[in-house]
Amino acid sequence: MNEQAMQLVAAARDASKNAHAPYSRFAVGAAVLLDDGTVITGANFENASYGLSLCAETVAIATASAAGRLRDIVAIGVIGGAMDADGRATGTSPVSPCGRCRQVINEAAQMGGRDLPVHCGAAEGDAIRTYVVSELLPDAFGPADLGVS
Repeated sequence: MNEQAMQLVAAARDASKNAHAPYSRFAVGAAVLLDDGTVITGANFENASYGLSLCAETVAIATASAAGRLRDIVAIGVIGGAMDADGRATGTSPVSPCGRCRQVINEAAQMGGRDLPVHCGAAEGDAIRTYVVSELLPDAFGPADLGVS
């Protein structure tokens, strides 16, 4: 199994422990790898006004961007699953990013000039599926369409 995928899925699992998901009871963690080896994590953050909720992938990518590192993202890992009584994500099937997150990942990919690998892991166990963002969001609209790079 790919060492990068295992590292990012493990970091995403750790991040999912910080999920604030009292409404869906579905914890998600994400981890982005930067070109210097730094890993930035995020967890989903729900809000009573559901539209204001934040996905884990978006939190991690926005954190990298806030640090001036959006173009330095080289890979992302994500896990998710129904929360148990202790608030931990459960499940043995890999979870992939939602459509909104695929668009956000595409933004980072295009700004960095990379077709980012997206490692989708299970909350528990060893199951990991790896894609590149262009597989998850073919014919994506992004910065290049607006002349931004």
